[in-house]
Amino acid sequence: MNSRERVLRAFHVVGGIPDRPPVQFDLCRSLTEHFSQELGIPADYAQSYYEDLTYRISANAIRTALGSDCVVVGGTVREGFIPKFVSGDITENEFGMHMRPTELYMEVVRCPLAEAESVNDIEAYTFPDAYAPGRFTKAARDITRYKKDFFIIGDCELSIFELAWHLTGMQEYMIGIAMEEPWIVALNDKVETWTLGLAKQLVALGVDAIWFGEDLGTQTSMLISPDMWRGEFKPRYARMIATLKEINPQLLCIIHSDGAVAPLVDDFIEIGFSIYNPVQPNVPGSDPQELQDKYGDRISFFGGIDQQILLPSGDIPALRAEIQRRYKVMGRSGNYLMAPAHIIQVDTSPEMVVAMIDAVKTLV
Repeated sequence: MNSRERVLRAFHVVGGIPDRPPVQFDLCRSLTEHFSQELGIPADYAQSYYEDLTYRISANAIRTALGSDCVVVGGTVREGFIPKFVSGDITENEFGMHMRPTELYMEVVRCPLAEAESVNDIEAYTFPDAYAPGRFTKAARDITRYKKDFFIIGDCELSIFELAWHLTGMQEYMIGIAMEEPWIVALNDKVETWTLGLAKQLVALGVDAIWFGEDLGTQTSMLISPDMWRGEFKPRYARMIATLKEINPQLLCIIHSDGAVAPLVDDFIEIGFSIYNPVQPNVPGSDPQELQDKYGDRISFFGGIDQQILLPSGDIPALRAEIQRRYKVMGRSGNYLMAPAHIIQVDTSPEMVVAMIDAVKTLV
């Protein structure tokens, strides 16, 4: 079977069990460049509107050549946009955030709404246009190229909570939401409108799934209480999912959150999420057997391979053993897309990337 059928079977869109779990992975720039040279395939970068999402939606030719069963597409900067130089290595993006590169990520060093105190302050801030020309030119090309043979995921991460606090600063946002400030609701309304605009265009272009998400957890607990998420964010996701499924009733919706967010899995299922990602290992509530026993008949899983310790370790036998364990627990019933729990970073060797893919391909 081809990659597309393998994923559709894994997610129970079509009948039957896949021949093996499908696999998906994202590569940082250095790994992308390495495999670009090794395979002789140009690194086709798609500059995301939020810099750290660039590697989610880039280099699909390289990833599929290596063995990914999925293609990930998403919104880029608008046509003709060039980040504005600020000083040193700092640039300003479409949102007005000042961004500084670090070894692994882009750091927001100035938030455009850091001084916001009122609804008027939020209303005075102009969001980028989700429908701007060029936003989905690359996505449309990749969907046309890969749709027949691969499962297409439309990425809309930094969906509400995380994009909102990147605009204000985390401390300012957390104080505002704790104090039930009216401007928080106004800001979340604007972020929801932006995200839904992106998602609707991706669904119209023909993606098989929309990947919503933001990091709601730490290594030990949630960043906000489950009740706070249920009050302010759950209804927003429910609205977006309902709207998108009016466009395509067969659409699958993925929810991403790093950290210990197991208290929300029942809520994710209730509002229509079909797939839970990244099933981060080494945090409370993410034991694969417990997840499978409790939720496996109601939601599929996507992720789970440890990129914090295991992938950087270089220990190929341990990697193969973990992949085999995950397969036995989560993959045999066919509701699992195997993937690292994060974009694979520079601390992981190319040899470990290849070993991971080979280990999944040879599962029996």
